Amino acid sequence: MTDSVLARRYGGEVPEPIAPANDVIALLQRHRSVRRFTDEDVDEATLTAIVAAAQSAATSSNMQSWSVIEVRDPERKAELSVLAGDQAFIRAAPVFLVFVADWARNRVIAERRDAPVEGIGFVESTLVGFVDAALAAQNAVVAAESLGLGTVYVGSVRNRPEELSDVLDLPQGAFPVVGLAIGHPDPDDRAGIKPRLPQRVVRHRETYRAAPDAAVSAYDDAVRAYYAGQGSSRGWIEAVLNRVRAAASLHGRHTIHDALRRRGLPSR
Repeated sequence: MTDSVLARRYGGEVPEPIAPANDVIALLQRHRSVRRFTDEDVDEATLTAIVAAAQSAATSSNMQSWSVIEVRDPERKAELSVLAGDQAFIRAAPVFLVFVADWARNRVIAERRDAPVEGIGFVESTLVGFVDAALAAQNAVVAAESLGLGTVYVGSVRNRPEELSDVLDLPQGAFPVVGLAIGHPDPDDRAGIKPRLPQRVVRHRETYRAAPDAAVSAYDDAVRAYYAGQGSSRGWIEAVLNRVRAAASLHGRHTIHDALRRRGLPSR
């Protein structure tokens, strides 16, 4: 079972030597993005457990500079879907979470005590909020998958972040980092374990080195084979080239620095 999962994770090239997987590692290795859900709800107690797992993630200096907005209302989900790339699965998921870099809370704590808040204005604080939110979101994904739920990240909540912030009533100093759709996977969903780059490309020993082009090309072949099984024809190298070639490929996110400044995170 584990060898089969790793073969799919690495497109046939399993790294060696590798220790046997325990239950946690096996769960992580089986991760897949789910974009088709059943009509079954995610109950309140389950979501509370998932958020507790999210709160158990590491956080810089225990600042806990993140929040999560739980969205279940169909009309609000529809609004968010339009702002986040018009993706139907956001509307279909029983719950949509938006993880937020949140310095608004700590700003209020300081201002109530007549304390200065200059430190919030620097890029380091912005990065801390984003990293904290991402770590919390990843814990939420692992927790949800351990309960048999499916998840998919939605980075396009940053496509139109100011409008999305208005829909969620985010205060100054709070900024959307990533969305997370959660639900019960549709049994007919064809999404599988997507191949990742071989370890010899991402794992550097002692110092950084350029990725071997042959390894990248072999990975591109593995990705093409994966998508062919999904009824699609695309590769990884093409996706990279499309993403880096121009600002337009960022789908509006090239203006994030200005949006951060207007939303109370000047990131100097």
